[in-house]
Amino acid sequence: MNFGDLEFDFTVSRKTIPGILQETCEVIWNVLQSLEMPEPNKEMWLKISSEFYKCTNFPNCMGSVDGKHIRMQCPPNTGSDYFNFKKYFSIVLMAVADANYFTATDVGSCGREGETYVLKKSNFWKRFTAGQLDLPGDKPLPSNDSREGTPVPHVLLGYEAFWLVKEFAPSKNLSHEKRIYNYRHARARRVVECTFGILSNK
Repeated sequence: MNFGDLEFDFTVSRKTIPGILQETCEVIWNVLQSLEMPEPNKEMWLKISSEFYKCTNFPNCMGSVDGKHIRMQCPPNTGSDYFNFKKYFSIVLMAVADANYFTATDVGSCGREGETYVLKKSNFWKRFTAGQLDLPGDKPLPSNDSREGTPVPHVLLGYEAFWLVKEFAPSKNLSHEKRIYNYRHARARRVVECTFGILSNK
């Protein structure tokens, strides 16, 4: 559906529709943002970490990070800015997901930009690296061995390209412990992909 269709459906001028859409989106954000996507605090991060451990057996995880290319028509006069490596035009939706849904999103970057670059220029990443997200302190891993009291930082998971906590490189010589780690890492990282799937179905 485009502005021309809306013009005929609602008998509203095509020039008026963009203003109505922008105003409506701003009202929706102002009213629902604090309810649906509140500013995370220490308690929320610890709850997210607890849910991640319950669902994926990966402790001290605050989120899974990934990007998704949203297919679109090429905007006028943009050349190849939105043409991505998958050979279609897109904008990039970068997201951090908890064990259920999105915690933070960044949308609107050109499709030709790499996901690592999109993450690094997002407000979430800038605040994360500047220590402005009220993150919890180090916490011991849930364990029954002698290392139980060793505090370990909370982490974000993502693909190797994101320079976050990553898996061990696949190899036949990986120890049993490293294989278990890779399995749990994949389970926890998969959460954001499932969240993108839910969004796509909606």
